Amino acid sequence: MKYTEKLRNSGLRPTKQRVQICNALFDEKKTFHFTVKDLAKKIQNKINSHISLATVYNTVHAFEKKGYLKQIPINSNKIYFDTNVSEHHHFYDLDKNKLIDLNKCDVGPINIKKKINGKKIKSVEVLVKLEN
Repeated sequence: MKYTEKLRNSGLRPTKQRVQICNALFDEKKTFHFTVKDLAKKIQNKINSHISLATVYNTVHAFEKKGYLKQIPINSNKIYFDTNVSEHHHFYDLDKNKLIDLNKCDVGPINIKKKINGKKIKSVEVLVKLEN
């Protein structure tokens, strides 16, 4: 899917800055994890110009809402996004502030015993926090 289609499908006009955001997100050979601030810095370094943090934030959240990105909340003030939207687990290195993919096969069966009336479990993803 072309970037302009991805932007329009997310309810966004394909401006020059938003296309640059798409290049940074979807032109990678492999998936990666990022915060909005980290992504804005990456783009600014690449284009050697300023990009609005609000534009990056709004674009990332529109992509997440559409299913092009996955949100990985670490705590109440630290949110990462993942370009790999498949169900998988993560390690979070507290010392390096780094999110690392953990394959589903590396985690044994998870047994959720609590039930919530009228709800069913959609998916289970594990976040393992690491420290020295």
